[in-house]
Amino acid sequence: MREPALVFFCPGSQNAAMFTPEILDLSWRLLLTAKQRGVKIVTAESCTGGLIAGALTSPAGASAVVERGYVTYSNAAKTACLGVPAEVIARFGAVSAQVAGEMAQGALAAGMERVLALSVTGIAGPDGGSAGKPVGLVWFGRARAGSAHSVHRMYFAGDRAQIRLQAVRTGLELLLEGVEAWR
Repeated sequence: MREPALVFFCPGSQNAAMFTPEILDLSWRLLLTAKQRGVKIVTAESCTGGLIAGALTSPAGASAVVERGYVTYSNAAKTACLGVPAEVIARFGAVSAQVAGEMAQGALAAGMERVLALSVTGIAGPDGGSAGKPVGLVWFGRARAGSAHSVHRMYFAGDRAQIRLQAVRTGLELLLEGVEAWR
């Protein structure tokens, strides 16, 4: 039986983290598909601060699919927890295709088979953007054992909460696409 879609939010916060029915439905479909295919999911999040893992673990039974989630908000955490070389961060910046790919690969380090990892790093704003890396720029990395990782660049509009929610939705979509492609 399917669980009802709920909306979670933090009252009184301008940066309220909410999971819309659309995000919860996407999470549910992803969990069902991953369970059917025997795929575990790992997340490595920066600008979303664990919201993707939070959306994934909202439905009961998520532990059958969700292996772990990393929140590596700082550059030091990206290096310490995921093994992202400090030189890569220094050369390309934390918000880059290179770092997103390294984060996804680092999340796979558990050595498990049939694991799909997703990383996300971006600039949710309202500050921190530049001409070359504006607020709303988000990089996603997706990796699985034995395969090359892929990276995906997105630009989202809106305030901080809107950008983060769009990144959650896109991250879940990328995970679902990756699980569906698994044979």
